[in-house]
Amino acid sequence: MKRNIYKPKIAASILSADFSILGKEVKDVDKAGADIIHIDVMDGLFVPNITIGPDIVSSIRSYSKKIFDVHLMIENPANFIDNFYKAGADIITIHIEAESHPIRTLEYIRSLGIKAGISINPGTSEENLKYLLDYCDLILVMLVNPGFGGQKTIMSQVKKLDNIKQMIKRENKKNILLEVDGGVNIKNFATLVDAGADILVAGSSIFNSGKKMYNKNIKNLRNSWKRSDIKENF
Repeated sequence: MKRNIYKPKIAASILSADFSILGKEVKDVDKAGADIIHIDVMDGLFVPNITIGPDIVSSIRSYSKKIFDVHLMIENPANFIDNFYKAGADIITIHIEAESHPIRTLEYIRSLGIKAGISINPGTSEENLKYLLDYCDLILVMLVNPGFGGQKTIMSQVKKLDNIKQMIKRENKKNILLEVDGGVNIKNFATLVDAGADILVAGSSIFNSGKKMYNKNIKNLRNSWKRSDIKENF
């Protein structure tokens, strides 16, 4: 019997792209084989860095038909959901640490017809997610303290990832996707997938070798792990 090979989704983080030609970078990494375009939005308050807003997201939307995965690392994210939805987001992820009323905000994101994600920082217990499983489509586990690209994975978070995967199984929420972000590379890719990651955000490991390497870098990530089941949720 022929075995079906499932390859985890790779989300290219444009935080590591060349912002002077951001549209072209999105187009190039799309052609190179990225499944998803991951967009980190930072406000300088929730995290110690400032990146981009909805106008920039809107300006690059036409460069790719791939899923735009917008990760809001900002205070009061509920105030900005409409802006990022109109800019072209397919997924909007908020931080549990930044939102006083996460259920209400997650429900609102879903009401727009897009997917709702909840993210958790390394210092936050996964137990805080238990009562949010009915309201989210995706859980993003931060493997680094958010704010800057190029950091090394805090490998103690792998156990948290596994714990969340088991929680999802216990609560019979099989449609929830698990995403990881922070230091993903060919050395830890397999470990993260084996722990439960469905989507792996990669920035430096894709972009930092030069444009001609995007395709090779993505292939190297894909080839670092395979398994014999299929999971297609997008």
